[in-house]
Amino acid sequence: MAARANPRGKSSHSGAGSARGGLAAIVLAAGKGTRMRSGRAKVLHEILGRPMGAYPIELARGLGADPVVAVLGHQREAVEAALLGRFGPGVVTVVEQTEQRGTGHAVRLAMPALKGFAGGLVLVLYGDVPLLRRETLEELIGTARRYKCLALVTTTPPDAAGYGRILRDQRGNVIGVVEEKDASVEERALTEVNAGIYCGPTDFFREATGKLSARNAQGEYYLTDIIARAANSIGVTAVDADFRDVSGVNDRHQLADAEAVMRDRVNRAHMAHVTFRDPATTEVQPDVTIDVDVELGRFVALRGRTRVGHGARIGDGAILTDVEVGPGVVVQPYTVAADVVIGPHATVGPFVHLRDTTVPSAAQVPSSGLPLASKGGFPPRPAKKYAAARKSG
Repeated sequence: MAARANPRGKSSHSGAGSARGGLAAIVLAAGKGTRMRSGRAKVLHEILGRPMGAYPIELARGLGADPVVAVLGHQREAVEAALLGRFGPGVVTVVEQTEQRGTGHAVRLAMPALKGFAGGLVLVLYGDVPLLRRETLEELIGTARRYKCLALVTTTPPDAAGYGRILRDQRGNVIGVVEEKDASVEERALTEVNAGIYCGPTDFFREATGKLSARNAQGEYYLTDIIARAANSIGVTAVDADFRDVSGVNDRHQLADAEAVMRDRVNRAHMAHVTFRDPATTEVQPDVTIDVDVELGRFVALRGRTRVGHGARIGDGAILTDVEVGPGVVVQPYTVAADVVIGPHATVGPFVHLRDTTVPSAAQVPSSGLPLASKGGFPPRPAKKYAAARKSG
């Protein structure tokens, strides 16, 4: 009989605080992304100014995962350079999958990079799933830790075609996954599918991926085959998630949809203390920090590591990139600024374009781009590094 980790094979653990310590993460990001029809690797396409592949890495690191291993393939050098630029040296370990032989093969290649990992759990994520929620992973990790089992994320899409179906026994326990090309007519009628996101003991992943076989319709090493092995040993528990949160981005339509969802999440997180005149037309990137009582007009874009101080007002159509906006500043409509420091209580614009400069406190900068009290222009912006911005979304 298959091992049973939890009644009905469903997690009821809250997951609060369960993700701390003893966690490694493997992020699979080797695919080409043919349906994107692009010269860039899929995971390099941006969502709110951040490479898609950075989202799961940020999420794993936020949950305390260390080490984090990224399995790369297509355009490895470009993707590795993007990760290095984003996270710095030594944060993400890169493993190359030169031959695309399936997800099981990718995880098997990553396991030697965890040779010195003394922790207990491995989390498996995907570079093209940017909308995955922290709460889902907290529950997943907490479930794996609590029951010492393989925990996986399942979901029910509007149309299950193309997805691996979850197989359960008569008692409701997860006993395996069958890929659609290998499924019978009865199995294809199932609606619960595998999201491909896992957490389980390191030793189990090492042993199970080492024993995978490519004897299937695709001739690939399916990572899903470890589920049946776990069902007969350490047990399997499923954590349910909303399909929209675990969907992969495979084409530009899905990319646009994902960015819209992420934009809404980020904006809503700020709405506890920020006024948005039209959230649907306002872009706030994840690394932007906004203080209390700020007002954002319509079609505003706050990008990079922009920081907006208390009580500032940003007018319609303003685009600020890596700008430090002081308290009480008024940015008039259609101001465009990049790498600028705007001192407290200054007024800038409208229709002004500023770059790499400092606007003094209480100054007034009209559309000519010069302070009203001076004809000499602005002093250059002093060299500085932004402090780590508070993340949203």
